[in-house]
Amino acid sequence: MESALNPYSPGSGRRPFELAGREGEIDAFDLLLAKTRQRRPDRGIVLHGLRGVGKTVLLNEFRRQAEHAEFMVVSLEGRDAEGGPEAVRAKLARNLLQAGRKLNRRGAGAKLIAALGSIASFSAKLGVSGIDIGVNLNHGRADSGSIEVDLEELIEDLCGALAENRTGLVFIIDEMQDLDDGLITALLSAQHLANQREWPFYIAGAGLPNLPSVLSEARSYAERIFNYRSIGALTREAAESALVVPASRYGASFAPEAKELLLTASGGYPYFLQEYGYAAWETAPEKLVTLGDAEVAVEIGRAQLDQGFFPSRWKRASTAEKSFLRLMADDGDAGSSTAELALRAQKKQSSMTMTRASLIDKGIIYSPALGTVAFTVPGMADYVKRLRD
Repeated sequence: MESALNPYSPGSGRRPFELAGREGEIDAFDLLLAKTRQRRPDRGIVLHGLRGVGKTVLLNEFRRQAEHAEFMVVSLEGRDAEGGPEAVRAKLARNLLQAGRKLNRRGAGAKLIAALGSIASFSAKLGVSGIDIGVNLNHGRADSGSIEVDLEELIEDLCGALAENRTGLVFIIDEMQDLDDGLITALLSAQHLANQREWPFYIAGAGLPNLPSVLSEARSYAERIFNYRSIGALTREAAESALVVPASRYGASFAPEAKELLLTASGGYPYFLQEYGYAAWETAPEKLVTLGDAEVAVEIGRAQLDQGFFPSRWKRASTAEKSFLRLMADDGDAGSSTAELALRAQKKQSSMTMTRASLIDKGIIYSPALGTVAFTVPGMADYVKRLRD
């Protein structure tokens, strides 16, 4: 089939042609915006799940929804390659300035102009300059030097102005579990205060399966200030839609056995469906994808995953960490007991603690429960086994 028409889009955060199986999350965020327009603020939303399940795609969808509703939207990613916590906070300040610049247009009221001055004060205190938003610093607001105090004052000022137009402020935060403790605490405190005082401020965050516990450890009330949504593999019906509908829009279809093979190989994970669907389109000479085409597509798709998706995690691991991952691979994706891993390695459990902690810090594994670890990426166990074989 014609490559230029290939409707599948494997890639990080790229919206698929058919965003299937996530209607509940999209509707929940749309309801949040609608309630705000009725001056009935609600809780923020936190998405948690393995990598490759489409959390970033959903966050991007939330952003589109909020911008369409003329909300002020500020995006942030928890993990920063260089610079540490200071770089992430500086990024927050720059994104606030950019969003504020968009709001400072003809007709902006005095209250909004004053609130934009709080953004300027907040950013200046963090050492961020060079983005002129056309207002003076709001001295005495959001400039104390305490991230918790300043963020609360900033959000209070912005929400007071935005509420007059029945809109609000949304922080879109990806990889939220990687934020530094101080910033997580400040964000949770601000969301808690917003809930109590009915400010139209919402965090729409996403992260690994352990994100809810990370937030609860930072603030005990975190479990009550968000609508938590577990994002996993698609249902059979949704996975079939994600695979079949894009092709059908161009007159292509799948033989039943071909469809079954691709769905099984993907495990219902959105990223894998896009990878295998893309390979099937490129492989099939005719508009009916046969079993033979699907078999080739699975091989090509898996090879593509083995060249990019999985190695990006594997290569970040040290020699000791790779040994730890090989031990985990014997248990599959279900997870491993750290005590059992120590027995297999014929080591004391305490001697493996630093290795385990480093792998968690790198985002390669996580701890779903006390004394257990699991891969953050579906299919990683099979990849490690393929490397070993």
